[in-house]
Amino acid sequence: MGTASRALMREHDAILSVLEVLEQIYQGMQTGRKTAVQDVTDILEFLRIFADRCHHGKEESFLFPALEKIGVKNERGPIGVMLSEHKEGRELIRQMQESLRDTTIDKPAFVYAATSYVILLRNHIRKENMILFPMGDSAFSADVQEKLLNEFEIIDKALIGEIRQKEFHALICRLRDKYL
Repeated sequence: MGTASRALMREHDAILSVLEVLEQIYQGMQTGRKTAVQDVTDILEFLRIFADRCHHGKEESFLFPALEKIGVKNERGPIGVMLSEHKEGRELIRQMQESLRDTTIDKPAFVYAATSYVILLRNHIRKENMILFPMGDSAFSADVQEKLLNEFEIIDKALIGEIRQKEFHALICRLRDKYL
């Protein structure tokens, strides 16, 4: 049987791939390389739907409450830090979105928000993978792990569905081939 943390870490891998592409895009903007607005739009959609609504939704709705039940602190604790970073990430996604104007990008605004987002998310993922997830793995029973995985599957079906998951996978492959 898998664990909730392994499922979330697989999603982290997908998010990290997109962050690599996003980094290449904003670095290219700084050197004058042309960027397809549609690629940026696709990345922002992935970040809003997959990374935030789906992935962070699983953590906020199911994982974090389960961690609180085993004594991991929310307020002034690791869960509170993660929730604060989710909120900060949403704001940076909003700023990146606002930097898009039809077929153009406000490059300084986009580069600032994208750089901040990549730094934030990489650090955030590192903390979850190395600190928070092991806390759950060491304390959750097999029944709790199974319940979490079932809840994650419900969110996947409700928010993304199998077809959209395949589309996101294809998007990641296309963007990696183009930018990395």
